[in-house]
Amino acid sequence: MNKHPCRSLMVLLILVTHNAYGEEQLAEKKKTKAPEKWGIAMGIRSARIPFDADKSVVNDVLPLFFYDNGRLFIDGLEAGYRLFQGKNWQLSPFARYRFFDIPKEFQNDIREDGLDLGGQFTYHFSNWFHTDFEVLSDQNGRIHANLTPSFEFERGDWDFRPYVRFRWKSAEFNNRYYGLEREDPGSAIDVLLSTDIRYHVYRNLYLMGQVSLRMLDSDTRDVSFVKRSTQGEAFLGFGFFNDKKRHVDTLDAKPYVRLAHGWGTTSNLGEIMTGNTESDPYNNQMTSIFFGVPLADELFTIPIATYLTPGLVLHHSSEVQESSAEYVLAVKFYYTFKWPTHWRLGFAEGISYAHKIPYLEEQDVEAKGYRPSQLLNFLDFSLDLSLGQLFRVKWMEALWLGYSIHHRSGIYSKSSAFGRISGGSNYNSIYLQYHW
Repeated sequence: MNKHPCRSLMVLLILVTHNAYGEEQLAEKKKTKAPEKWGIAMGIRSARIPFDADKSVVNDVLPLFFYDNGRLFIDGLEAGYRLFQGKNWQLSPFARYRFFDIPKEFQNDIREDGLDLGGQFTYHFSNWFHTDFEVLSDQNGRIHANLTPSFEFERGDWDFRPYVRFRWKSAEFNNRYYGLEREDPGSAIDVLLSTDIRYHVYRNLYLMGQVSLRMLDSDTRDVSFVKRSTQGEAFLGFGFFNDKKRHVDTLDAKPYVRLAHGWGTTSNLGEIMTGNTESDPYNNQMTSIFFGVPLADELFTIPIATYLTPGLVLHHSSEVQESSAEYVLAVKFYYTFKWPTHWRLGFAEGISYAHKIPYLEEQDVEAKGYRPSQLLNFLDFSLDLSLGQLFRVKWMEALWLGYSIHHRSGIYSKSSAFGRISGGSNYNSIYLQYHW
C-alpha cells in the first residue's frame, strides 16, 4: 500500500469536486442538487484466517463511505467513475480495497492489505439484477478478475443484495496471497457467496450487516499451511444515510471551499480539547484546501448540514521533515447556533493518506512501538463564525472564520487498514471558508 492509495485518493478528490460542481448544479443558482445516494457508516469486520495460525479470527473496525451522484460512485470498500455508459451498461475505472487476513499481532509489520485498481463493466438486465465484470491489479501488477451476478430487492425497511463472485487469480496473485511465495498453487478460480443487508431504523439511521463465505479452489487448499477450505467473513455496523422514505431533490446547503493553515502540537486530542496544548519545538506547519459537496440539510429533522469533503494538505518542510502531500476524504457535519451572532460547530470523520509520514506522527507512533502507516483515520473538529453576521457586511455573508483540529490516528490499533497502530498527529489550524 505504498503507491496506489496515493494516486487513487488524489484522483478521487478531483472526481468528487468535478462531479459536485457540474453543469446541472451550476445552472441551479438558488438550490443545490441533492445526490442520489450518500452515507457514512462504522462497524466491525470479523474474518476467519485461512492459514494455520494460533488464532483463527481477526477483527477490524472500519469507517465506510457511500456516494452516488452522476458518474461518480463510492460504495463502502469500492469506488468508480462511469466513464462510458449506455442505457443498460457502464464502463468505469474502478478500485476495491482488499484485506489480507492474518493474526493481528503480525499486521503492523506485514502490510498486505491493499487497494486494487483496474476497470469494471456493468450490465443491468433489470432494475433488480445486474452483473459486474472486473479486471484488477494490486500495486505490483498481480492480476485477478471477477464475475459478479448481483440481485437487489427490498421488503419494507429491509434492503438485501445477495451476490456470487467468481474470482480468477493469476499465478502471481495466488502464489503471493495464498502461497505466500513459499509454495506455488498457481492460477485458480474461487467462489464467494455474500449478502449485504441494511435495515432502516429511523430517519437517517440504518443498521448494516454482511455475511460472506469464500470457497477456495483445490490447488489453493493443497497449500500445506492453508488450514481451511472455506473462509467466512461478517460485518455488523450502523450508518447515517439519506432517508429512503423522504426523497429530496434540492438542498439549501451550498458548496464551499476552505483554506486553512495549521501548526503542529505534541499534545494528544484529549489534551487539546481541555486546553492543555504544547507547541511543537520544530514548528512543523501545514496548509490545506478542502471542498464541501452538500449531502443533506438535516439529520433526524435536526438542522445539521452534511457534506462530503475531499481535501489536499501540504506539510511544509522544516529542519526535521521534507515537504509532502496528504490526501483526505471525509464527511463533515455542521450545526449552526446564534450566540449572539451565528456560530457553527463542525465534526468530520474520514480517511487520510500521507505521501510521507509527518515527523510528529512518526515520533509519536514509533515511541509506542509501532511501524507508522500512511493510511489512517481522519478527524476534524471545528468552530467558526459568520463574518457577514458579525460585521453586518452583505458581501461577507457566505464567509466564515474558524478554528479546527486536524487529527490523524489509527483508532487505537483496531484496524489493519490503518496499520494496526495506536497514536497519530494533531495540528491546530485557523481557516476561512466560503460558500457559494
